Amino acid sequence: MTRALDWNVEGRDWPNREASRFVESGGLRWHVQVMGEGPKLVLLHGTGASTHSWRDVAPLLAKSHTVVALDLPGHGFTAMPARRTDFALPQVARGVTDLLGTLDVSPAVLIGHSAGAAIAVRMALDGAAPRQGIVGINAALLPFPGPIGPLAPMLARMLFYNPATLGLFAYRAGQRGAIKDLLHGTGSSLDAIGLALYERLFRNRAHLEGTVALMSHWGLNALQRELPKLKTPLTLIVGDKDRAVRPDEALTVQVRVKHARIATAKGYGHLAHEEAPALITDLIHAALHQTE
Repeated sequence: MTRALDWNVEGRDWPNREASRFVESGGLRWHVQVMGEGPKLVLLHGTGASTHSWRDVAPLLAKSHTVVALDLPGHGFTAMPARRTDFALPQVARGVTDLLGTLDVSPAVLIGHSAGAAIAVRMALDGAAPRQGIVGINAALLPFPGPIGPLAPMLARMLFYNPATLGLFAYRAGQRGAIKDLLHGTGSSLDAIGLALYERLFRNRAHLEGTVALMSHWGLNALQRELPKLKTPLTLIVGDKDRAVRPDEALTVQVRVKHARIATAKGYGHLAHEEAPALITDLIHAALHQTE
């Protein structure tokens, strides 16, 4: 049996641990962090990450807002769904919506990184629009480009159902420099703390299974078709060094979404919010002021 991350072992010194709580919702035990006071901002991390991704941004936002960050299903310290189909975008979005209902949180703004932005947009399209708007950081809102694009979910499923491959990846994650090289491929360079946290996550098979399960059931074709229906104000913060989501995809989204705005984080990659938390926080605040 795959051992899940243990809050008293891997989570013993987790960033912003004092803000953490565990909440039962929709048949899952979710890891949630809540801090600050004021209008509510909900932070949605990307594939393979967790609340740690917001470790520096969340306290800055919490100076003027109530911040709610969560681990997505199968990620970090949130439990794995019993059904793999629960990793599909509509189901994940519904699960987050139900969780916020359990917490009695009505968000003013949804802030999503990468796949987290797709979850935020799906929530809005499905009737759970935040009152003020959505902020996407290097938002992954379009299907994978190029000839490999349509095959990406299938390849992820092959990886998911190959325990030996997942085990090898987990072993490799513990080798010196492996995670640094992996993240460098996204256009980002993290400090030693950030690298160590990703190493801790990717050494764990349960987290890896959750990551690959999300990828293997992820489909953005329907979301892409429905983007013109989005009425919620959308701000896209784009790292111009991003190698995971092409920066020019934001222009494509802007054409399809009325009132979409683009703000550039110059010199930063896919994990811009971890590389430059003060800058990204300033860009988020600017977006909030524009949608007030």
